[in-house]
Amino acid sequence: MKPPSNRTGTVAPSIPEQARGIRPRDAEIGPEPVDITLTVNGTTHGVRVEPRVSLLDALRERLDVTGPKKGCNQGACGACTVWVDGRRVVACLTLAVSCEGREITTVEGLAEEDRLHPMQRAFVDNDAFQCGYCTPGQLMSAVALIEEGHASDDAEIAEWMSGNICRCAAYPNIRSAIRQVRDADEVTREGGR
Repeated sequence: MKPPSNRTGTVAPSIPEQARGIRPRDAEIGPEPVDITLTVNGTTHGVRVEPRVSLLDALRERLDVTGPKKGCNQGACGACTVWVDGRRVVACLTLAVSCEGREITTVEGLAEEDRLHPMQRAFVDNDAFQCGYCTPGQLMSAVALIEEGHASDDAEIAEWMSGNICRCAAYPNIRSAIRQVRDADEVTREGGR
């Protein structure tokens, strides 16, 4: 095969395959997988992941923890909200490797044995879910916002829950559930004095 020539009739230099976007046959597709240990809902798991794998994908695809949902996969909807060391995070934007040695809690970790967490019970009592897709993330944020002290009134609840979208618009019912748990906690604290 004759090399291509330019307008002056001289032979054009050969362009390496990589510069033309052609991968060598033995090129790696991605970074080398690493072995990490994740502690999820009190149970330690060894898992092999590529460094770029999100916590959400590690939970759902490697560990079969399906409570956190993949909604937008951009950190905008909150369906994948979990706790890492007690703080709310969106698992789709959190790298799994960054969670090694930290305590991860998902919605599956809220209930104690066969007893629902008070927030789960309040969601049922107040019909605070419609399709249920966003419910795991809503529950994780709702419990956290009470513990953070951000549930004084509906405006504050709405503000601190704003990272969790409910496409069915069950927001009034979600706020009712949060108020129910908040009020029960206040009664418990006052009774303990």
